[in-house]
Amino acid sequence: MDNRRDRLRALGELLRRLRKDAGLTGKDLAQRAGVAQPTISRMETGRLLPTPETVERVAVALDLGQDARRELDTLLLRLREEVSQLKSGLAGREAANAARVRSSRWMAVFSSAMIPALLQTAEYARLAVAVGRDVDEDDAAKAAAVRVDAQAVLFEEGRRFAFVLTEGAVRTWPGSPSLMLAQLDRLVQVSTLPHVRLGVVPWKVETPAFPLHGFSIFDGTMSVVESLTGDLTLTEAAEVGAHEEAFEAFASSAVYGDELRVLLGEIGADFRELAKHFDD
Repeated sequence: MDNRRDRLRALGELLRRLRKDAGLTGKDLAQRAGVAQPTISRMETGRLLPTPETVERVAVALDLGQDARRELDTLLLRLREEVSQLKSGLAGREAANAARVRSSRWMAVFSSAMIPALLQTAEYARLAVAVGRDVDEDDAAKAAAVRVDAQAVLFEEGRRFAFVLTEGAVRTWPGSPSLMLAQLDRLVQVSTLPHVRLGVVPWKVETPAFPLHGFSIFDGTMSVVESLTGDLTLTEAAEVGAHEEAFEAFASSAVYGDELRVLLGEIGADFRELAKHFDD
């Protein structure tokens, strides 16, 4: 709790400094950002952890440069992770992940083992949130609902997403072949969105490296590696840069657009054959 209070105070001091550097009063900033002045006051005095939407409004109003925005985002990320640790269960973790997604404008996601959270169907998500865990059924259902609701960001203007999966990730099937057929349809639909770039590295293509683990890069300033027990957040420039290089390497081996949809159709045919064996 003390760490959280310290970070809230540090956030308030940072926002106050950025506001003064911009030559604005608290009232000026509130008017520019379109938020209530008491909200600005509570943020600057460390009494409020702002929502991602409020942060975005304030950042735009302050016309923050890249370095200042990175400093602000890094501090907010650590705060939200500490808050999420106070919440019990899978639903709390999913809520924290959803907040992290909403606070970013650009994401690059690489997965070698499963369909990324933002692309999962509800049934796939229900199994994915519980993988490798002894979970409460109600908690898992709530967590899956939070995960699916978070996917609304895919349709918001001003955001960009890039996903690269290995064919192994697409062919790994929890549940049943029919579940995966619905999941493949979901991938086809997402691949047509104008601000989403989705690629799959076919197994017939030699990969540029061993895909040791998946990761998600947020705005080029942090990379998050998901594990069974929690998330590893990397913010050092060298670490984020290494993940960006790995992402680009796999992205260059992937297929996209019509070629991707042909590949997904071939995988779907294999799942339909599997489904016949399940029906027998």
